[in-house]
Amino acid sequence: MSDLAPTEIKALAKILDELDYYQLIHVSPAATPRQVKEAYYATSRAFHPDANRHLETDLQSAVSKVAKRITEAYSVLRDPRRRQAYDRRLEDGSGVRMQLAEAQAEAGRQATTQRQGRTREGRQYLALALADLKRNDHLAAERNLRTALTFEPDNALFKEQLAAVRKLAR
Repeated sequence: MSDLAPTEIKALAKILDELDYYQLIHVSPAATPRQVKEAYYATSRAFHPDANRHLETDLQSAVSKVAKRITEAYSVLRDPRRRQAYDRRLEDGSGVRMQLAEAQAEAGRQATTQRQGRTREGRQYLALALADLKRNDHLAAERNLRTALTFEPDNALFKEQLAAVRKLAR
């Protein structure tokens, strides 16, 4: 912490809302989970309130604000699903902050969408395929899953289901 002058600490606290989590912990968006962890620990040590007790009250307040945001950043970036949700938010220009609960909810919505399908047609043909599987009609299930994939060619779950149905049909 001794590297930063009091004016730098105050300036960082003022622009905190403009920095994304990657900028805050000094890591690239392409960083590996290990790099994120190392950057978090280095940054959090520098701004930990206990390590900065010697500072004046207004600077301690600024350091505490930065430390909280660093912890928030790490809680989002350390989890792959939350990190993906955060990256989508950055791409959309929806803001640089994402509360942990919001990140978890977004990751859950994304997983649900992936499981059930993004399009009405994809969901419809998946439901038909699942009904076919209950009736042990593997050929119809395969046909419906192939149709679902025409609407959502990148849906990993649909692909997995299709591969499983093809094994059952053999």
